[in-house]
Amino acid sequence: MLKKRITSLVVLLLLCLPAGFAQTTTVDTAISRQSLQYLQGDGVYETGMMTFLGGLKESIWAHFDMFIGDAQALAAIFMIIYFAIKSYEMMAGDKQLEIMPLLRPFGLAMIIIWWGAFVQVVAFPTDLVENQTEQMFNSVQGDVNSLRIERANLMLAVANSLYTFESQADVAEKESDTWYGQAWDSVTSTIKEGISTVVSPLLELKNRLTIGMQLLLTQLLELMGIWILRLAVYIIFMLQIIYSSILIILGPFSIAASILPAFRDSFSTWIARFVSVNLYSGIAYLIMYLCGLMQEYALQSEISKYQDLVGATGAAADITKMAAFSANGILSFGEVIIVFVIGAICMFTVPSISTWIISTSGITSATSTAGRSAGTVYTAARIAAGKFI
Repeated sequence: MLKKRITSLVVLLLLCLPAGFAQTTTVDTAISRQSLQYLQGDGVYETGMMTFLGGLKESIWAHFDMFIGDAQALAAIFMIIYFAIKSYEMMAGDKQLEIMPLLRPFGLAMIIIWWGAFVQVVAFPTDLVENQTEQMFNSVQGDVNSLRIERANLMLAVANSLYTFESQADVAEKESDTWYGQAWDSVTSTIKEGISTVVSPLLELKNRLTIGMQLLLTQLLELMGIWILRLAVYIIFMLQIIYSSILIILGPFSIAASILPAFRDSFSTWIARFVSVNLYSGIAYLIMYLCGLMQEYALQSEISKYQDLVGATGAAADITKMAAFSANGILSFGEVIIVFVIGAICMFTVPSISTWIISTSGITSATSTAGRSAGTVYTAARIAAGKFI
């Protein structure tokens, strides 16, 4: 009668425990995939955000003709001034009649009239670079996302193993107590068996709460690392969109100003800056591809270590390594988190690298100004936070 009551109590406790405690490995895998995608997104870089940035670039570039009329009027005025200067120089005898310099303002005026086609021609080489590097990036991201799911499942398996090992250790500790170790004939052995059956799930539930906090801390650290990387990527792409949009929309004024001899270099400077800015996306995808290779290596390294802990390769789980691993405070080896932070640091080198290919000082100074402004805002926020704390 006592055994029946104990068995009924154990069944009730098992029904009240978290769902993951009684689920199979297949169910755990599906839940881990859904949870990882819900918490961290469908990839290292969210597909929706990258698509949004591409659509934002196209929508802003569609307004290239916002100031075309004003630039054409300004170009006409500058052409009259330019022809007046050249005519006076030839009338005064300072210079002889030259046809080619007189054709330059007409060519610049034609560029302003066909501004949309001209911008597409200038951006064509950089678009080729972007397409090639984006394909390289996409080729490695599929493997990285698959490894992220596999690693998350192994991390969950390690947590489940820790639950079991720690509950067994607690039960062994209970059984070693004086009152628990006394032999009481057949009645005592029945009570001992019943207490062991009831206490083991309860202790495992307690350990789940403790290890669950370690798992939560690990997920928060990884989420922070991946969002630092994403913010760096999104900032670079947003800078590219903002700079290129300003250059396209206000570029006709630079072309019109280059008609005058005093601003002759405005046209070549605009082309250099526009090409340099358009290289941002191509260089960014190349760096993301290289960082993807680093992420793939880090994920494979941690996966092999997790497999060694849980015995996924056919060997038995190593309790000694498991105990040392759980004492670290987080259920991660830190390699993936470090790679995410390194990738974010590398992304901020994109503006400098673009100036290596097309030399221009305006973009670098603008980027430096943005960085100083961000630092000023961050310092002000820290000071304000310190006043309220």
